[in-house]
Amino acid sequence: MLKHLNIKISGYVQGIFFRVSAKEMAEKLGIRGIARNEENGSVYIEAEGDEKSLNEFVSWCNEGPALAKVEKVEISDGKLRNFSDFKVY
Repeated sequence: MLKHLNIKISGYVQGIFFRVSAKEMAEKLGIRGIARNEENGSVYIEAEGDEKSLNEFVSWCNEGPALAKVEKVEISDGKLRNFSDFKVY
């Protein structure tokens, strides 16, 4: 069963390929959605997939790519939007 998660990642997460790395990980796990930078310096992700894949993706978000310094990950359930792929904005 597909689930939708809204994920907000705070810390040193912009300007270090966090969104592109998130897209690569999402595609590897079969997750669809979006990633974008927020004005407050965080990265916002909407992700849709099965629970196992989403759990793996959230675990990855807690670490991020090599240069990231993740301080906080906030997760909330959302309504399915049926994304066709994973886009970076």
